[in-house]
Amino acid sequence: MADIVEARELTDERFLTFKSEGRFYALPAALVSEVARMPPLARIPQAPGSLLGLANHRGAVLPVASVRRLLGREEAASTPTTRLIVLAGASPVALAVDEIANLVRVVPGQVKTAEAEMASEAGEHLTGVFDSGTHVTKILDVAELLRRGFAQSTTKRQMRAAPIGAASIRDAAVETIRQRLVTFEVAGQEYALPLEAVREIVTAPESLTFVPGSDEAVRGVMPYRDGLLPLLSLRRLLGLPSAVLSREKVLIVAIGDVVVGFVADRSRAVLSVDPSRVEPAPPVLAARAGGEAQIKEIYRAAQGRLVSILAPERLFREDIMQKLMQGDAAMKAKVEDSHGEAKAAELQFLVFRLDGGEFALPIEAVEEVARVPDRMTRLPKTPKFLEGVVNLRGEVLPVVDQRRRFDMTATIAGENRRLVVVRTKQHRAGLIVDSVQEVLRCAPESIKPSPDLTGDALGVVHSVINLEASGRIVLLLDPAELLTRTERGLLDSFDKGALNKESRQTKL
Repeated sequence: MADIVEARELTDERFLTFKSEGRFYALPAALVSEVARMPPLARIPQAPGSLLGLANHRGAVLPVASVRRLLGREEAASTPTTRLIVLAGASPVALAVDEIANLVRVVPGQVKTAEAEMASEAGEHLTGVFDSGTHVTKILDVAELLRRGFAQSTTKRQMRAAPIGAASIRDAAVETIRQRLVTFEVAGQEYALPLEAVREIVTAPESLTFVPGSDEAVRGVMPYRDGLLPLLSLRRLLGLPSAVLSREKVLIVAIGDVVVGFVADRSRAVLSVDPSRVEPAPPVLAARAGGEAQIKEIYRAAQGRLVSILAPERLFREDIMQKLMQGDAAMKAKVEDSHGEAKAAELQFLVFRLDGGEFALPIEAVEEVARVPDRMTRLPKTPKFLEGVVNLRGEVLPVVDQRRRFDMTATIAGENRRLVVVRTKQHRAGLIVDSVQEVLRCAPESIKPSPDLTGDALGVVHSVINLEASGRIVLLLDPAELLTRTERGLLDSFDKGALNKESRQTKL
């Protein structure tokens, strides 16, 4: 793109020409920063139709608009020739076009401004036209197209909240005395670790680097942050039969100053539990061989279900722990002292999927994650996305279908769907999501404001998590804004006594 940069410096008589739906258009080269290939996009729910999504472009969050939609035409699927024209400015925007044509220089007087109105078709805003000799090229008034495509009322702009910061994330939920556990499955049995002990939960890579001569419990190593993460099989550590499954989960846990990854068959839930239902493991278990000695406590869940809470420090044999602590270069993933303050400031988020997109909530606002109940009590005269209420451990919980809340296409029930229970200072609600993906940890500086082009989504998605290294953008939801003011008032006005009576028949 050196020619474009040069054009900006020399003259405004150079134009970048491109094609959209078979027509030729142009932009003054002075308005163009660069041309790039179409990257993966994070699509924002309830955004203006012209906004295709947000891209991670050179570490910055870049809104991508469709020229076809700005012109009032149908969007087409991306092809190998699709390109982004990144516009220059303090708040860059990229335009998705069908194909780049040329960078041309037009001699003075060749641009006809008087003919622009006559040459324009429905939806077009032109500043001029010029004849290249083989076809007429229309110069788009891009500022007017963007203003019209992303028009927002003054009230909406004034109401736009500041991006979620570290302080507001930590204040997102009320303090609770309930204990929170991360549960997972190993060889058909359910285990748990305290949520505060788990740094992140990620999907195990398809291939692992094997460490020759390592203990049989060591599955290998994987890249993690700026180092290597040793992966240990929970099946072997607990004395259970070995197996390698697809889509295994890695629970990343810090033990002292060493970070390790425990490989589980799959993650199950995040539970908020009553401490009175958590009991010390019977002493007799410590005398038995196998995984019983690693069990610290037992959680008595509903319907007679028992969940074994593990103590991470008891999972290793002494020789394995010593090897890790000694800093084997091939296996060590140590927390560096020089980054201690940065690590302490890192934030945790629960990442889930909706209609193919990635969304996140501050972990402080997530009370628990559970399976979607089979039955719910429907309520009359409520919004279509309010599925009903359930009785969750003696409390009435309104349940919101988040796909409907975001005007997404409906989905059929599946085994991966989850109920994410969110608690704020005013409300508690369950959100039905397609699946829960991971617990993500990132630095506060990775949280960026969402561009001011997101329409009705402004209140809910006004920040994004920009993961520059992987090129991912995760839309960060504001727990307090998941329901509109009207809908929150509706929840406030529910007759709690009537709801309790009506929902006694429904059990999770």
